[in-house]
Amino acid sequence: MTQLFLPLCGACLALVFTCAAPPPTTQTAEVAIPDRCDGIEFDAITPDDQGKHLFFKDGFLWKGFRGPAQRVAQSFSDVGRVDAAFRMHREGSTEDHDHVYLFQDEMVFRYFNQTLQEGFPKKVEQEFPGVPCHLDAAVECPKGECSADSVLFFKGSEVHHYDVATRTVKKKAWPRVPPCTSVLRWMEHYYCFQGHNFTRFHPVTGVVVGGYPKDTRAYFMGCPNYGGGFGGAHELPDCSEVKFDAVTSDNAGRTYYFTGSRYQSVGTGRDDPRAIPITRTWPEVAGGVDAVLSYQDKMYFIKGDQVLIYLSGAHYSLIEGYPKTLQEELGVQGPVDAAFACPGDHTAHIIQGGQMRDVDLSVTPSTVTKVTTLSVLPKADAALCGSDGLKLFSNNRYTKYHNKYQLSPDEDRLGPGLSYIMASPELYLISSSMKICSDVRWNNPF
Repeated sequence: MTQLFLPLCGACLALVFTCAAPPPTTQTAEVAIPDRCDGIEFDAITPDDQGKHLFFKDGFLWKGFRGPAQRVAQSFSDVGRVDAAFRMHREGSTEDHDHVYLFQDEMVFRYFNQTLQEGFPKKVEQEFPGVPCHLDAAVECPKGECSADSVLFFKGSEVHHYDVATRTVKKKAWPRVPPCTSVLRWMEHYYCFQGHNFTRFHPVTGVVVGGYPKDTRAYFMGCPNYGGGFGGAHELPDCSEVKFDAVTSDNAGRTYYFTGSRYQSVGTGRDDPRAIPITRTWPEVAGGVDAVLSYQDKMYFIKGDQVLIYLSGAHYSLIEGYPKTLQEELGVQGPVDAAFACPGDHTAHIIQGGQMRDVDLSVTPSTVTKVTTLSVLPKADAALCGSDGLKLFSNNRYTKYHNKYQLSPDEDRLGPGLSYIMASPELYLISSSMKICSDVRWNNPF
């Protein structure tokens, strides 16, 4: 009887202490403030409720991709060292959407606006049933990028996929993803950090594509002697020197600015506006674009005499059969200076020199229905139509029209679905209010 009882007790004790906190340690020596450019291994990374990225290491915290370290407790009371962190994505839930979760040993802390929420800290298994404690990393995965609003929890070589709505867990093993000490979702892509390196992976399959690992210091922070990365120089460009090749907005309200072989994306309040390669999101679009327009759930890229059409979504996908010639797809010949489609309208407006060609996108093949002589000067580099009107970009400024009928004084000013507003076009300088450049020489439109 004794021989049987002892192993059973041992098993029980193992279960009891699986999530027990490690014995307390006494630390008397002053801890040196770490330098993240020394190649340190982050304990956790997450955006806060305002979209600023937080980097945690040994009780210290960096806010954003630059700047000095500070104590975690200065921003988040009641917690020091952080093992893992993520920001909850759960639209429609006022209880925890955009709240920041910090994990320490077997406990989880929930914050909003850096304030610890009532009832926290809690045991990890109490807040997230089926999720282990002593986590290595965590990251949110919104619906569209995962099948449902989810959180990916990492511990060792295992990934625990937690469905936020059903509170169920599926365990996965991704052999190509290294053991992560922290994980970051950035620009709808997912990065596993280990040491001072990172690996990009797919949040559903764990597939790794490309030349990884890469050095974190060259991509996610401004470190001396490191460069290139997503934005090359990590500073935003001078607004007085900005010149766009194309501008468009998708159905989600995100606006894309294209310059050369790179683009910037803003609109959700959570994205880093640094320029990154176009081919990273649209692999077949190499060497820049002439014009881009969005129509329904599609994005049209015009380059030379060709057009590529992508389906929008969590990740853009090139429609089979593209690229096609401009003549075949839109009934026009290149080159194109700018293009746009207004929300709710089935017409693509193609600007070529002093003329604008209207193309009906609701029929196949698309055909030119009208050619308008424009009164707009100088030459348009890019165009964007939204609920606030039409903007035509030229060099480092743009002209705003209340609708497209202001482009030509001879147009029918009472077109279907649009009312003509008797007001002069307004001229603005590109400024930091657009969140894609820095005001060095000016900051006010005129």
